[in-house]
Amino acid sequence: MQQTSGDKPPVRILLADDEAMIRSGVRAILARDPGIEVVAEAADGQTAVELARRHRPDVALLDIQMPRLDGLAAAEQIYRDRPEAAVIMLTTFGEDEFIARALQAGANGFLLKADDPRELLNGVQAVAAGGAYLSPNVAARVISGLRTGRLATDAPRRDTLDRLTEREHDVLALLGAGLSNAEIGAKLYLVEGTVKAHVSAILSKLGVRNRVEAAIAAYEAGVVRRK
Repeated sequence: MQQTSGDKPPVRILLADDEAMIRSGVRAILARDPGIEVVAEAADGQTAVELARRHRPDVALLDIQMPRLDGLAAAEQIYRDRPEAAVIMLTTFGEDEFIARALQAGANGFLLKADDPRELLNGVQAVAAGGAYLSPNVAARVISGLRTGRLATDAPRRDTLDRLTEREHDVLALLGAGLSNAEIGAKLYLVEGTVKAHVSAILSKLGVRNRVEAAIAAYEAGVVRRK
């Protein structure tokens, strides 16, 4: 991809799915955004790990169910190689147990293959900027699973949000919508360092390990603000 002087470099994507038609469709959607570049593709999890080591993508977009190595195991290896990498898992409605495992593994984002294509673009840009992203359909599925007992995760109960200050509630609402610290700061007129401090306080007070679990709490509490 060509860049003009002063442009941000494109978000480099590794795309892994064992179905060629799905890969083709996802690639076509990503091509709509000039700020995104697919640098490698894989049809199985082991190849995805090898390509991630070679190409060092900003975001790995992984199907959960793949041969040789599933997406969850591939994500764990990618994180071990590059802790700063971001991973988005592609799921289907019938994979509740995989969603729970992916949450516990610390994935940055979750999308359904049936989601609106705009969710894919929003999700990639959000996690590339350091945020977490749950498509509304995935969030609804996770929350329903938590309430009915189908899913078991370490996400906090809704009543734990009472521990947050009013400003932390504001930050959590935007975090849940997938905004990065810089974007949250712009929305709330805060410097990025202050946002980082608020996010750290939120994670500590809610007893969660990452932004995705905090985002689930925001969805469950009904406080998420869309961009």
